[in-house]
Amino acid sequence: MSDAAERERSLLDQALASDALTAHFQPVVHIETHAVVAHEGLIRSVLAGTALTPIDLLDLARARGRLADFELGAARCIVNQFAQTGVGGRLLINLSAHAILQAGVRPEDVIDALTVPGFDLSRVTIELTERDIVEDAAKLAHSLGYLRASGIRIALDDFGNGHSNFEMWNEIHPEVVKIDRYLINGLSRSAEKLAIVRALCTVAETLGADLVGEGVEDADDLRMLRELRIPYAQGFLIARPAPVPIVQVSRQYIDAVTDPDVVVPPSLSGPVTARPLKAEHLLIEAPAVSLAQNNDHVAAIFSLHERLHAIAVVDQGRPVGIINRRHFTERMAQPFARELFARKVCTAFMNDAPLLCDAEQSLQSMADILRGEDQRYLSDGFIITRGGMYLGLGTGESLVRRVTEIRVEAARYANPLTFLPGNIPVTEHLERLLQARRPFVTTYFDLDFFKPFNDHYGYFRGDEMIRLLASALTGDLRQDSDFVGHIGGDDFIVLFQSNDWEERCRQMRERFNTMAATLFDDVDRLRGGIEAEDRHGNLRFFPLTTVSVGAVAIVDDFPSEAESVASLAAQAKRTAKRQSDGFHVDRYRADMHVLAISEAPGGPIDIEP
Repeated sequence: MSDAAERERSLLDQALASDALTAHFQPVVHIETHAVVAHEGLIRSVLAGTALTPIDLLDLARARGRLADFELGAARCIVNQFAQTGVGGRLLINLSAHAILQAGVRPEDVIDALTVPGFDLSRVTIELTERDIVEDAAKLAHSLGYLRASGIRIALDDFGNGHSNFEMWNEIHPEVVKIDRYLINGLSRSAEKLAIVRALCTVAETLGADLVGEGVEDADDLRMLRELRIPYAQGFLIARPAPVPIVQVSRQYIDAVTDPDVVVPPSLSGPVTARPLKAEHLLIEAPAVSLAQNNDHVAAIFSLHERLHAIAVVDQGRPVGIINRRHFTERMAQPFARELFARKVCTAFMNDAPLLCDAEQSLQSMADILRGEDQRYLSDGFIITRGGMYLGLGTGESLVRRVTEIRVEAARYANPLTFLPGNIPVTEHLERLLQARRPFVTTYFDLDFFKPFNDHYGYFRGDEMIRLLASALTGDLRQDSDFVGHIGGDDFIVLFQSNDWEERCRQMRERFNTMAATLFDDVDRLRGGIEAEDRHGNLRFFPLTTVSVGAVAIVDDFPSEAESVASLAAQAKRTAKRQSDGFHVDRYRADMHVLAISEAPGGPIDIEP
């Protein structure tokens, strides 16, 4: 064994000695009750004469094939030290999947490392760290089954970063999922992060996992976790890791979580689906000429670069003009032009007011160029700079193409609350259905007693109600035949082309009505509604929010305009709101110039040809 290898082995042996590792503990708090319910144990190294961090020791143990030895030794240190404190609650201990699956490691070895006389093993939660790629999640789940049989719970650590992924979540079914600090830091200021975390809340509810927001350092982020009803939080705002478990949360945490102000959720600067394109992404690397160079030099560059549409003119690296290829060629082709201008400086044919764009400028902001009065960019293109210095060129054609794509994308996801298609794409799809003369049903979903709910609980929870309806409508869609659009407020349109549309439509309604009740406070849910002011300012009782559905079946006859279909669906919706079951269906009959009610003899409407 080499001297270096022997020293590494010695360091690991020292680290695993009883007095060379120590533990710190960071509390996990229940947001609603403010109670400290658990502590995460974090290992610290006290190796004399070295500056090795726990991460360094982990990397060293991995390199020497002793990762399981080190991790289990660290876990043994943490559980022993925690048990000695006598503090209640759960203990979270980090273990990698690699260590658990390492050859020669049995579940009994893990259980033995975590066993301390007088300490209930069922208080332990193993956090699976993200340091390793798990090639066989099912095999890991099998190994974890032995630990679960001893009462140990499993948590998935740092979800949203590293190797914690949905495959792991689905295979091992953790009791706890800790959302990575990347998603939590700045959550209150990022609509994109908020959309992701909301989705994780839905997955956690479906798969039966408790969520913990990690890395909470900002009061606004904590309040956002509270509004999202994420039950647990951990981070410096609550308390920093300490050698003695902390059982009281910080004053700043209490101030933040008890702040009565309603959190204002972040708004989108554009559709979430907008790609982060910048001016730099349109860059064409192209030579430039200086103020002192003549037109002969410009002609030589154009001759060498046949596809170059223009040449920038720079002064000590800073662009001061642009020479359009077509304009330059036409001028130089005139009689005696070459004799007159060839040796003159290039500024003779230069546009001295070029369009300049910084490389970091977003394409969305460059859309203003298309609306400007100066349309020379279509032929000259534009100059791309960084810090005012010349980088290259961009063409007007590429700018128009990319900005158009962004606008199309924005139109598809016009509603910033649900990211569902808005009025324009709904109308376009209706027109396609009418043109194809394909039987379909237009259904109009509208919330009942939504305004009192929104006024009583606030816009944030009102938005949650609208998103809940969007989720209920999109959860049972058939991607090849159904289309859902959010046309504004609490109004949604679903276009069906399948024959079982009515059954699925009723299921959507029933599913929403059941879930909507959970957004009411317990006391209001038990008494079946809330007291709120009506449109005339009078206090009255309003039932729990439900949804009414009006439908128009287009089967044999087809209106000529999409707008008429939408109007008929709105009329059917108004009728549904007056009916006890909140559901009404009409059948379009062009020859009668009226709507025939589907409840007439003949049974359900069949729209499949």
